[in-house]
Amino acid sequence: MVRRYYNLPSLTALAAFEACARHMSQKLAATELNVTPGAVSRQIKALEDELGTPLFHREASGVSLTPSGEDLYGVLARGFSEASEALERIRAGGDQASVTLASTNAFAGFWLMRKMGAFWRDNPAITVNHMMSDDATTFRRSEIDLRIRYGSGVWPDETSTLLFKERIFPVCGPGFAKAHADVPAEHIADLPLLHVDGVDPEWTNWEEFLRRAGIAHGPLRGRRFNNFSILVQAAQDDQGIALGWERLVWPLLEKKKLVRCSDIVIDAPAAYYLTRNDNRSLSPAAAILEAWLIETAHRDQVPDSAF
Repeated sequence: MVRRYYNLPSLTALAAFEACARHMSQKLAATELNVTPGAVSRQIKALEDELGTPLFHREASGVSLTPSGEDLYGVLARGFSEASEALERIRAGGDQASVTLASTNAFAGFWLMRKMGAFWRDNPAITVNHMMSDDATTFRRSEIDLRIRYGSGVWPDETSTLLFKERIFPVCGPGFAKAHADVPAEHIADLPLLHVDGVDPEWTNWEEFLRRAGIAHGPLRGRRFNNFSILVQAAQDDQGIALGWERLVWPLLEKKKLVRCSDIVIDAPAAYYLTRNDNRSLSPAAAILEAWLIETAHRDQVPDSAF
């Protein structure tokens, strides 16, 4: 019997294990691999038998990786990612580097896309593939080189660099502000509010904003949206008051499409970070984009005179 040169187990079993570890779900791994969950289970069991150690803890609430499983997943995630990048370069003729950058739709639309033109002009040989979703579960970490995310800056298996902090304040259209100019700030909760759901679970909502601002309130009125861009359009159309994230809405304030409708402002409880996966090394192209994003974010200052 011919021995495998690298002494590796079945590549099919390794692929099944990597997909299951990435999704933490045999069902999702099976969907990705176009096989049945039973087939995934059998491949992983065969791999565990060959290695002589369990790779998953199997519990009623789901599966989690054992220390051996963590080690193997880290190696496979890096290896598969590097192989994917090499294949991308081959498909592109070897002369086009690509980087995958993930963010929410809101951040991409209101901040990132306003900046990226300068990067594209200065780095025409680098293709940036944008993955934009307000549902973080759609991001497959092994496919992403860099990710911009809002939060505490601490996430498992990710290295994060602060891009900038945020301030949050109420905004509305000029017409709405004029019509409600006599309403005191402490009564802002009595006006029609525009709520956003499902954009980023760590974003501050109206309830948290009012609590941090020290404003008591009863049941909150208003309309609900699951898309921040549409909510901002509704605010510009004088349909109510939205929470304005300073870095995202500042261009609209400068153009007078939105106005601040009170002096209330809070420091956001979290910040925006650029992260990368600890289980894969950055390509030269990704390192260039990483440095450019950090420099661009640090230069992007809203004048203090605005407050």
